[in-house]
Formats: sequence, structure tokens, C-alpha cells
Amino acid sequence: MFKTIEWKNNNVVMIDQRLLPNEEVYRTYKDFPGVAEAIRKMVVRGAPAIGVAAAMGIALGASGIKAKGRKEFAGKFERICKLMAATRPTAVNLFWAIKRMKGVVKGNPKLAPDELKEKLVQEAKKIHVEDIEINKQMGKFGSRLIKNRATVLTHCNAGALATAGYGTALGVIRAAIEDGKKVKVFADETRPFLQGSRLTAWELMKDGIDTTLITDNMAGYMMKKELIDLVIVGADRIAANGDVANKIGTYSVAVLAREHKIPFYVAAPISTIDLSIKHGDKIPIEERDRKEVTHIKNIPIAPDRIKVKNPAFDVTPHKLVTAIVTERGIARKPFEKSLKKLAVSPPVINNEK
Repeated sequence: MFKTIEWKNNNVVMIDQRLLPNEEVYRTYKDFPGVAEAIRKMVVRGAPAIGVAAAMGIALGASGIKAKGRKEFAGKFERICKLMAATRPTAVNLFWAIKRMKGVVKGNPKLAPDELKEKLVQEAKKIHVEDIEINKQMGKFGSRLIKNRATVLTHCNAGALATAGYGTALGVIRAAIEDGKKVKVFADETRPFLQGSRLTAWELMKDGIDTTLITDNMAGYMMKKELIDLVIVGADRIAANGDVANKIGTYSVAVLAREHKIPFYVAAPISTIDLSIKHGDKIPIEERDRKEVTHIKNIPIAPDRIKVKNPAFDVTPHKLVTAIVTERGIARKPFEKSLKKLAVSPPVINNEK
């Protein structure tokens, strides 16, 4: 089984997702600017995986700090966190991870720099392990939403590649299959970065899961033909009212699902819920390089000087969302109440309830 990201020999090792499915290449990062650039350039992507990478990058940067005392260490540590925060604006897990790493420094005021360095490494490793367990717990809850012999449509990649392992939306599918259900998957290609065709199709085929690839504009046709029973996607940020930011094109799928009376589910960890944002209009949307639209694998597919818009995400209004699956349970409408309740409830990792 491939590993999305790991801490190995005091370095950060990540599979280069830009090269999949043609090449399975692992990159080793020895300093925090390298990790930050890997996040920015989408060597690693997916909200939970970005959070893990940020934590490891911060731990790596802290390990290299040369400081005479705690005050100097704290100043340099803060600059590392600031650089990491500037990598990608939409995925809230990035900022959640940074806040958690900052908490290690603030919560241990008497520790010397060398002791803090070790604490930060251990915290990054802990975040990595927890993410996998969270995804598996999420899968247990989400499996209940998938009936035997169901066909599921998913958009983008919310699998092991988007997390520390197992996956959010794909984790729910994996859990359903582990429960003995027969499940088929339709995977949208997910233009312009093709996370569906390059990543989702690749990892589901590795697991032997029955997967059919379609272009993004085929989803409505498949729904009209009654070939899809439910939709499940991941999320990069969820507002307090249940509005969901996810890969561009998700909103279109949700509208189609509502028109065809198909359940639309979101699977995401509690760390993706941002209760400080009341609704989706306040979620920052990343605008990416025009070349992602005008080229595929450096091959031009559009006129040279054509104007381009390339928002990486869109926001699906909560009214189009049937339910949100988390590691602490399933949130249903009204989301303002259910999400808040789950966010403050105790974790249930390794708990069947």
C-alpha cells in the first residue's frame, strides 16, 4: 500500500501526486521551505493531508532552529508558521494544524528549545496517526448511508491520497465494502487538475474497487439514467451553517443531485468545520495558475492568450447537502445546531457508538 506522507529519518516524505497515475515517485524534504512549496505546488493536496504536511513541515523547521534562548526560538518558530499559513488559503485544516503546533510552544512555557523541538516532532506524528483513525471512524458512520449494491458518484479525490491514509469520502466507500456490501463507484475526472481521473481512479483500482471514470459533464446524464444512487464528496472547509467548500464542480454535482432526488453527502473531519465562519460566502477561494486550464501535462489545449478564470473551489449551499459525516457522528439539518454539537462533543475514535 502506498503512503501519502510520513516522517522518516527526520525528514518528510511524500508521494508526488502530480505524477500519478503514470509514476509513483516519493519526494524527501529536508527543510520546511521545501514542505511549504510542496503544499503550494500540490505535490500533496487534500485538506487533511495538507494539515498533516503543515504540521510535519513546522516540526522540521523547528528542528533546524538555532537559538540561544526560548525568546529567540519563539520568534523564528512564528516565522515558520507564517510561511506555512501562506501556502493555500481555502483548506482550514492547514490553519487548524498550525494552531495545534503553536499550542505546543505556548502550552510548555518552561521547556528549553531542544525539548520543544522534540515535543513538536511528536505532535506532528500524533496528528498523522490521529488522521488515519479519524478517517476509519468516519467510515464506520458513513457506511450506514450506503446500501448494498449501491452506485456512488464522487468528485475530486477524498481518499487516502487526500489524507494521512484511508480517506474521507473514499473511506466511507471502503468501510461499506469492508462491511460486506457490494459498491460501484463513478469517479468524475475533476477538471482542471484531474484529481478524479489521476488519483481517485488510481487508488480505487489499487483496492480492487469497481470504478468507472466519467467526464465532469456526464454526471447529469448518469443521474437521469438512474445509474447513480448517491453522491459523496470530501470538503476543504465547512461553514457553521453547513455550506461546504470543495473542489470546483462540486456545486454543479449537488444541483444535479437535488434535481434528480439523489442524496448528496459530505465526509469530513471535525477539523474541517470552521464555526468562526457563519456561511460559505466568507470562505476564501483560491485562484490558481491559468496554465492548469489551458494545458494538460504541459500540452496546450487553448489559444495562447485567452483570458482564464481558475477558482480551485466552489461552495455548495447547505440546502443541497443531505448530511455531513464526521468522526463523531452524522450531522443533519439544521446544520447550525448539529455541527456545533458535534464540534464540542468528545471524540469517539475506536468507539463503535
